[in-house]
Amino acid sequence: MIKRCYIVGAGEYSAVYTPEADDYIIAADGGYDSLMSRGIIPDLVVGDFDSLGMIPNHPNIYRTEVEKDDTDMVTAVEKGLANGCNEFLIDGCLGGRLDHTYANIQTLVYLAQNGARAYLLGDELIITAIFKETISFNSKAAGRISVFSSGNIATGVTINGLKYNLDNGQLSNDYPLGVSNEFIGSPANITVKDGTLIIMWAGGLNDIV
Repeated sequence: MIKRCYIVGAGEYSAVYTPEADDYIIAADGGYDSLMSRGIIPDLVVGDFDSLGMIPNHPNIYRTEVEKDDTDMVTAVEKGLANGCNEFLIDGCLGGRLDHTYANIQTLVYLAQNGARAYLLGDELIITAIFKETISFNSKAAGRISVFSSGNIATGVTINGLKYNLDNGQLSNDYPLGVSNEFIGSPANITVKDGTLIIMWAGGLNDIV
């Protein structure tokens, strides 16, 4: 059973997803303003509130220290996991500071390796990570898609239904072999038997089977 967590951070907010009644909604620091501007009230607000510039008037706040090991986004993810969520839709996480964008991609890897599927949402861009599993796309998916290894080597990588396919091969994190592939109007599958893949495509959540 899927239990979804919708998190909005302080970055560029795409608003490509509208949360459903059963979603657990978390505002990570400045993401609070993005949600409230659209009349979406979060279940939880986390952060040190350096981005927001104030402590919001909300009944459920988890305040963090300014100097800490975890980012506000990681704290939000941990709260979602503790709430039993196994699917994460994360907006306000791309654009702006490159170091935070990279940290958010690493957070996808963390979630994948802890049994959850997560997506970073942007304008015409989705990023996810898969760990020893398969992700499938429908025939309506269009545009470019890139596949990268998160760890040193990902083995047993099979790509079917794209312009460039791969049969039980391997990808490494020191050579971008999987960059700039293309959907061709066919159902597509990407599988990794051992390791973690980061997948980016110019599309939406409705491309996934």
